[in-house]
Amino acid sequence: MATANEQNLMSENTMPRGDLCTRTLAMPADTNPSGDIFGGWLMSQMDIAGGVLASQVAEGRIATVSVDGMTFLRPVYVGDTVCVYGDIERIGNTSIVLHLEAWVLRRNQPPRIKVTEATFTFVAIDAEGRPRPVRKDEIRV
Repeated sequence: MATANEQNLMSENTMPRGDLCTRTLAMPADTNPSGDIFGGWLMSQMDIAGGVLASQVAEGRIATVSVDGMTFLRPVYVGDTVCVYGDIERIGNTSIVLHLEAWVLRRNQPPRIKVTEATFTFVAIDAEGRPRPVRKDEIRV
């Protein structure tokens, strides 16, 4: 019989929110002392994926300024295919807020499983590293 927490996880959306930004394979070098994939590695994969999407929206250089609500739902194991999906939540004058989700395919077999999600905020920057405006009129992704 499933626990209440497991039932909540199973009742979550079975489809990722947003578009696929990156896909990679979890390797033995990415593990923590327990043998699972280190949460910091997963967070960095999400930051990379968010950076890909945010730089497309900003049409140039961006920097990560915050991560909110990072929730680790399930572990990631060596050999899992990690897919990070991104969805634009809002675009400010110089900032881009993205909802990012990491999903895995265990042994490359469906169903995919959501393992973490968070809200990342990026700021568009110029060549000197100063904030610059994001054009909102023609967002291309």
